This record gives sequence, C-alpha cells and structure tokens, in this order.
Amino acid sequence: MMFNNTGSTCEGTPGQFHCTTGEQQNGHKPIEIYAFIDPLCPECWGLEPFMKKLLLEYGQYFTLRYLIVGRLDSSDRKVVKKIADQWEKIAGLTGMSCDGDVWYNFPPSSYKISVAIKAAELQGKPAGFRFLRRVREKLFLEKQNINADAVLLDCAKTAKLDIEEFEKDISSNGPIKSLQCDRRMACEMDVSSFPTLVFFNADIEKEGIKVTGRYPFDVYVQILSEMLGEKPVPKEPPELEAFLKKYHLVATKELAVVYNLSEQEVRREMKKLKLKQVVEAVPVKYGTFWRYNGE
Repeated sequence: MMFNNTGSTCEGTPGQFHCTTGEQQNGHKPIEIYAFIDPLCPECWGLEPFMKKLLLEYGQYFTLRYLIVGRLDSSDRKVVKKIADQWEKIAGLTGMSCDGDVWYNFPPSSYKISVAIKAAELQGKPAGFRFLRRVREKLFLEKQNINADAVLLDCAKTAKLDIEEFEKDISSNGPIKSLQCDRRMACEMDVSSFPTLVFFNADIEKEGIKVTGRYPFDVYVQILSEMLGEKPVPKEPPELEAFLKKYHLVATKELAVVYNLSEQEVRREMKKLKLKQVVEAVPVKYGTFWRYNGE
C-alpha cells in the first residue's frame, strides 16, 4: 500500500525517539523504515533473519525503528491452544524456533513486555534492539516467564543496560507514553496485523510504502530501489566470527540468510568453529542456535 508521508508527529518525554518522519529525524539517510511488531508474534520473530541482512547490507541507506504494538494476551484455553498451534506451525515455516508450550505454562501478556522494551529504548536505540532480542530469546527459545520481574532484569543485564536506570524508567510514565505513541502511529497508518514495515522517503512529498507480512528478501531490496530511484549497492557481510561476536546467539536460519548459504553449509562451518571452541550449539525445538563463547 502507498500513502503520503504527512510528517505526523507524536511528542513524548525528553530523550524519547519522537514519532517524526523526515530528513531531520533519520540523520540524513534517505530512507526510514518503521517496523510495527508484537513482541509475542512468531511471524515478527521469523522476520529477524531478513532484518539482520537488510541492516548489514543496506543499513547505509536507511534508519530502522521498531514500533511496539502488543496485542496477544489471553487466558481462554481455546484461544491459548490456537495461539500455541500457530507458534509451532510458523516456527517450522520460518526456521526461527518458538515453542508453543509456553502458552500452557504461563500465557504471556504483551503489555508488560512492551512497556519494558520502551524503557530499554530510553537508553538508546541499540540498547532497545538488544533488549528486544534478549526478551524474544527468553520467551521463544527458553520458555521463560518474561512477565516475571526477575526475567526482565536478567534480559536487561545480558543486553548490557544500566540496570539502575532501567528499574527507574520501567516504573515511570515515559515508557507508557512512548508505547501509546507507537499505538497511535499504528492507528494513523492503518496497521492492524504484524509484522508491518512502512518505508518512508526523506522527501515528505513522496509516498510511503506499507508492506504487511513476511516476504522474500529481494522484495525489500526492490522497495529500497524504487524509493531511492536507483539500485542500492550492498555492503559485504562481516566475517563470520565478527557476526557471531556482535549478536552472541544466532539461528542456523539467520546465518544461512545473511551469508547466502544452505543450512547444511552453515552447519558445516559451525562445526569447524565448534571444534575451535569459538561457538557452542544450542539445540532448540526447531533447529539449532549457536552461542558465541567469547566476550
């Protein structure tokens, strides 16, 4: 879907990433991508390999912002079974494991998690990205109750947040206002399902492009090409060990997408690094993740 970039804003508290479109917002990069997600959405989790590849190869052309619009929240047993079955199905399709059994143990609520993510973002966008990733790993892979304060604090520690600031922020009104801002933006852009990516050009006279759902990677590159008016030049991905060091825990599927390898080829490379004790395998319900052993 195409629509006009009207430059709408949603003011928040000082230090927040304001919901503003345009060149001043995105630091002179020509494109801005709004990614609307629900942190409990397995389809959003399944988009992770493509988002990593897009950032690594074409991040020089765009800025990325995650907007959190959490809606999954139910204790109805019939609905829980439906959600659990959906998780299992999507995990098999995307290669990004998620275990639907978590819904039978402690059905998670997206609201508290969403507030925690917005609190982490107050320490900067990279901090917010790291915390979001850790929360998803705890939920989808480890089946932990991420509504528990202790689990959220552990996510904050592994994401290298300032814990004192995080505890103070999560109890303040700032994250709630920021979350409300994200929801208003979703409403303004008629976003009702996840994931949804909205591509904006710095030129506010040009139309934005909204893409709902998960598509092949080439589709996102084509959209960038259309908005830039030329074919973007991809950067080479980092060396494999550097990639693992940066992200710490990655799926076989993520490595296959980023490095244009088959999953069999990825497993072969990982076995070499495992013998060198650079990584360790983390078996999950669907496939394998790989944990970097260094600092």
